[in-house]
Amino acid sequence: MAFDSLSEKLQNVFKNLRGKGRLSEADVATALKEVKMALLEADVNFKVVKNFIKSVQERAVGQDVMSSLTPGQMVIKIVNEEMVNLMGSETTEISFKPGNEITVIMMCGLQGAGKTTTTAKLAGKFKSKGKKPLLAACDIYRPAAIEQLQINGDKQGVPVFTMGDKHKPVNIAKAAIEHAAKNNYNVVILDTAGRLHIDEDMMNELIEIKENVNVHQAILVVDSMTGQDAVNVAEMFNNKIGIDGVILTKLDGDTRGGAALSIRAVTGKPILYVGMGEKLSDLEQFYPDRMASRILGMGDILTLIDKAQIDFDEDKARQLEKKIKKAEFDFNDFLEQMQQIKKMGGIGDILKMMPGGMGGGLKDTEIDENALSGVEAIIYSMTKAERANPDIINPSRKKRIAKGAGVDISEVNKLVKQFEQMKKMMKQFSGMMGGKGAKRGKFKLPFGF
Repeated sequence: MAFDSLSEKLQNVFKNLRGKGRLSEADVATALKEVKMALLEADVNFKVVKNFIKSVQERAVGQDVMSSLTPGQMVIKIVNEEMVNLMGSETTEISFKPGNEITVIMMCGLQGAGKTTTTAKLAGKFKSKGKKPLLAACDIYRPAAIEQLQINGDKQGVPVFTMGDKHKPVNIAKAAIEHAAKNNYNVVILDTAGRLHIDEDMMNELIEIKENVNVHQAILVVDSMTGQDAVNVAEMFNNKIGIDGVILTKLDGDTRGGAALSIRAVTGKPILYVGMGEKLSDLEQFYPDRMASRILGMGDILTLIDKAQIDFDEDKARQLEKKIKKAEFDFNDFLEQMQQIKKMGGIGDILKMMPGGMGGGLKDTEIDENALSGVEAIIYSMTKAERANPDIINPSRKKRIAKGAGVDISEVNKLVKQFEQMKKMMKQFSGMMGGKGAKRGKFKLPFGF
């Protein structure tokens, strides 16, 4: 994730604080100096860092902290709270007009930020919330922009309104809204043109659309990998046309992540969503408190729950729990759980969302995601009878399975042994599975998590 380096540095600072029974003002000053350097290296805006450190310092050297039995923990709590404040305190939802009134959303941003893909991702989100979105292709300049929107719209099951590339974007926007009114669409998302850099023509085009169409929300898409430039772009767009919120893309990449910590403070506009991958489903609602937890190494269990709930079938979960209690868990169930982990982004992604004590201890462990594919190949090489009743897998069967999967027989032996151990363990802990955790009802995480 974008914040891996920053997270590691901050955790080292906090580790030193926790190790002290009492804190002096000098201890706090030294720690905050290191926090300041870590934030600047993560490309957080200099003024934002300065104000952030000042706020933390004012609270951290207070009597309540200094006389606390756990002053180190109190300082970490303050850093966490101030980081949440920095990113906006509360989650901001995209608002819609009431009833069947049409909500018009204008998407804007520079070329290469992932605007067109993000526009389709957003349409999918709205559709899943019961809205009837219509995508409007207003980028008449970039080759294949219209086709790209149509392909992604088709994948999301959302129609695309287009008039080709020979009409003015403002006229396409007007016609799209008329089409939406006639065909009962209640959200129109305008995919406008991007440029390689901000220029007058681009801004005038967006201003013209806003002056002639009742744009309910103007959303800016920025590439988080451009760091401080992303913040500058957001500030310029806000000053020129006025934006209502920001979507940060490529936050899963090897980026320093400073944009996420700076945009709200610099522009006063909220981050609405973050792009966490290339798939059309990889768009996450932005929760300042969850993001602060991730950055500070406290994990993000709530987002992990959300990811699990999207794909996981509750009926299947109940069936699986019954099978585990009766020790009837077989290789078919094992395979299904592995596929569930892949849907959620793989073991590596799941571990990143675990709190330091759970996933953090494994952060330096190299996770071989390809190993899952090897295990799948072994299971697919089994007969239906072998998958349903692993006890019948004898040496000759193992030899055939290994040959079919293209692996050494030792790999088959290892898998069968691990499976038996897991089966015993899951029966032993079956009462603990599922828990009472999620606010939004029961859920089951895949095996082992």
